[in-house]
Parts: sequence; structure tokens; C-alpha cells
Amino acid sequence: MDKLYPLKFKPIFKEKLWGGQKIKTILGKDFGDLDNCGETWELSCVPGNVSQVINGALKGELLSELVKKHQSNLVGKSVFDHFGDEFPLLIKFIDANQDLSVQVHPNDELAQKRHNCPGKSEMWYILQADEGASLINGFVRDTNRDEYEEYFHSGNIMKLLQEEVVNGGDVYYLPAGRVHTIGKGLMIAEIQQTSDITYRIYDFDRVDKHGNTRELHVEQALDAIDFSKPEQLKSEYETSPNQANSIVATPYFSTNKLFINQKKHISRTELDCFKIYIGVGGTGKIAGESIKFGEVILIPAILKEYEIEPDGELELLETYIEL
Repeated sequence: MDKLYPLKFKPIFKEKLWGGQKIKTILGKDFGDLDNCGETWELSCVPGNVSQVINGALKGELLSELVKKHQSNLVGKSVFDHFGDEFPLLIKFIDANQDLSVQVHPNDELAQKRHNCPGKSEMWYILQADEGASLINGFVRDTNRDEYEEYFHSGNIMKLLQEEVVNGGDVYYLPAGRVHTIGKGLMIAEIQQTSDITYRIYDFDRVDKHGNTRELHVEQALDAIDFSKPEQLKSEYETSPNQANSIVATPYFSTNKLFINQKKHISRTELDCFKIYIGVGGTGKIAGESIKFGEVILIPAILKEYEIEPDGELELLETYIEL
């Protein structure tokens, strides 16, 4: 069996009605002949969108095949026991050149019932924000289905939603059921459950280049929505150098922010899980593999000891699952 090592994957580029050019101009990724790129899927096992290795001896292998072949050596025993051959997380970069639709994602129970797949809880790390850029994160107050439908059908749904101006480095966790949208001028790193189920509620009456409106899922969304006001909007976190600063800890994934300015030895005998590193500033190496702003590396669970070496300063998101 091939030996596992730090893995990098070929991005999957997605043209979107609301997409822009920042994936190319800021992240330095060439999305070819597409008019724009709204999303680049950096690590995915979603059927039809499975990531392919681009480095080392396993170059060309699909993530789905690696999970089947290497099982707990790749993802960890508890993760493999729980998820089987399904890789449980999806990593994206998103460039919102226009507002995304107002939307909601179902939880695990509803998604399994309707779509035979997991739900979609997610977190956003703001990579870059134009001045005044904002997002929608839940309701301004506790509401209910009747009031929501009244606001929706009278064309006033936006008045019921919480808008917040954001800056680079801000973090938001959005559990399934939270009505939300990414606003114009934001580029984010998104960490989420492996699910591509989105219920569009409102799309600002837009049409695509063919003059068509996008499908809405008004009725489907009603059973998915959490009508309570969020207890927490932005996730606060420490910025201590050369240690893991917790920013999100959920049943679906945990994420730390690392500010590395000296060589750091990682020993993780207590954590039987893969780790995903997302470069959000600077350059360096992880277990000998180079990483820079806008790149993602998957560290197999079997690799328990390794070094993080910055070229000066390196900022990373570190994501894993604790079961």
C-alpha cells in the first residue's frame, strides 16, 4: 500500500451568477476560460466533485478512493467508524462579487430524510473584505413561521434579517437552520459538512446571462429554518503566537487559528483524526510540504509528528473532527 504523506489537491472551479475575479487576482488561481469564479472547491468528496491529488506518489488519485483504500490511516479510526467511506468535510474559497442569495441549509435529520445526505453546518473565515462589505446572519429577533411568512410574502424579508459589516479575519459559525447570505465584496474560506444542499429563499429578482431566474425553494426552506435570534454572531478568538487559538468547536468540526513565527513541532498522539490546514497569510512548510495564502493541505491521521516552518510569518486555519 502506498505510504501516506501531506496531500494537496486540484481546485474545482465554479462559475457563479454572483462570482468575480478575486480567486485569480488575490488567491492567484487560474480558472481558465470561465467568465468568473464564485467558488473553488479545495477539498471535496461531494459526488461529481471529488478532489484529485496533485503532489507526490499519489498524484492523480481521487480523495474518495484514498478514503476507501487507506481508511483509518487517512481519516482516523473514530472518523472512519462514524462516516465510513465518506470524507466528512468540504473546504471552499468563495468570491462574492455580488450578494449571494438569502438561503438556509437543512440539518442532518431533514437532509437525510429528503436527500439521503448530511446536513450543512458551516463556518466562514473572512479572507478579504471590501470597505463596508456585510453579511446576513440570522434574524434580528426571535420570530416564528407565521411572522416570517408575513414578512416574506409582503416583500419585506430583508427587514427581519440581521446584517453585519465585517472585516478580514472575522469568523462566523452558521449552524444548519440559520438564514444567511454572503454579501458583495467578501472573499471567504468556508469549512462545512460534506453537503451541497441549499434552499434559496430570495435571490434579489436576478436573472442569469440567458435571462432566467434561479430556482427558489420557499416551501422546502420553511421546515429547515431556525426562527430564533442567534445567541452569538461573530466568533471571538485569541491571537497568541505559535499555539492553537480555538475559534470554532462544534459537533461537526473544530477549527483553530495559528500565527506561526518560528518552527513549531506538532505532536498529536491524542488526536486520531486527519488535520486540514488552510493558508490564510504568509508562506511556509507543513511536514515538508510548502503552503501559502490560498492553499490547502490534508495531513493524514497516521502522521502524528511533524513540523510547521514559517518563512517569517505564517497564518493557518487548522481543522479536524473530535468524536
